[in-house]
Amino acid sequence: MVLSRSTSKIADMPRVERPREKIIHYGPEKLSNSELLAIILRTGTQGTNVVDLASKVLKKLGSEKLPYLKHKELKDFPGIGTTKACEIVACFELGKRFLKDKKASLFISPKDVWDELKDIRASKKEHFIVFYLDTKNQEIKREIISVGSLNANLVHPREVFEPAVKNLAAQIIIAHNHPSGNLKPSTKDLKITKRLVEAGKILGIEVIDHIIVSKESFLSLKEQALLNID
Repeated sequence: MVLSRSTSKIADMPRVERPREKIIHYGPEKLSNSELLAIILRTGTQGTNVVDLASKVLKKLGSEKLPYLKHKELKDFPGIGTTKACEIVACFELGKRFLKDKKASLFISPKDVWDELKDIRASKKEHFIVFYLDTKNQEIKREIISVGSLNANLVHPREVFEPAVKNLAAQIIIAHNHPSGNLKPSTKDLKITKRLVEAGKILGIEVIDHIIVSKESFLSLKEQALLNID
């Protein structure tokens, strides 16, 4: 007889569906709220696996209220107790402290991008980076797409725009460094830019600039009228 998810143990679930395996192989973004909470809770109760316990907690206590509940409000929930209540409170408190003073970067000019790329400006390897922005030019996410010599296989529209769609970005800025210090865009740079601009138009996500940086300076393809070349 096949066990239903509501009565099965985590060990009975397919390995790819177990929260810990999912977070290891796919990252936390791929997990539901219940699965993330299940990792904190670690164990379920008699007859209820930890994912189902997490679902009950979120449904009963509310996902919006959970980060602000006190230990005494959590410990009496069936299946939680003192230890799990302390762990939940500690996790949310740590997150709130880390995010308290975090401000989204605002990108208005190419120099803003250059200032933000201190970590790669002097690198001996080329880094291709994408800044995913909202409608107000505020950073949603920054991601390294490739490291090494740029080519169309590494910097593929799929790799660039998948995070944009996932994070609901309205526009993106692409950037990479030239280890040589020479800021002149290569033919390959221009071809990759054109390909990404065209892909962005299809998806409705504007590529607002491509910035080439070095240790000492930067170049904006938009300012050089090279962003929308034929």
